[in-house]
Amino acid sequence: MELKMDAAALNTLMRQEFSQVAEDFVVEEVAPMAVTVRLPVAERHLRPGGTISGPTMFSLADVSMYLATMAMIGPVTLAVTTNCSINFMRKPKAGVDLIAYAKLHKLGKLLSVGDVLIHSEGLDAPVAQASLTYAIPPR
Repeated sequence: MELKMDAAALNTLMRQEFSQVAEDFVVEEVAPMAVTVRLPVAERHLRPGGTISGPTMFSLADVSMYLATMAMIGPVTLAVTTNCSINFMRKPKAGVDLIAYAKLHKLGKLLSVGDVLIHSEGLDAPVAQASLTYAIPPR
């Protein structure tokens, strides 16, 4: 399958369509059926105790899957999450960026299905894993 959007186009899409959260996500790499997205961790992402919050990791997984889908189908901005299951596996390093590796397993006309592994930068083992499904609106 052929890419419809590269990293620069996906970062531009985020700034144009999701300006309220765009600064939280940086697309670093795009490949067929996969993207790598960085979340530069800031104080607003922390929970009591100084660790990165679950909602922050959930957002990173969700946005990464969305961007992997957009990379393949183009800017169909009304695609929406229909399912997400996330496993928080270990405590992220405090004050260290999160990096998400999203991979699409199935890309159809109406659904996109994939997984996201989230790592604390510098750690080999993932801190979270999510499985997601996106609904793609009919064109």
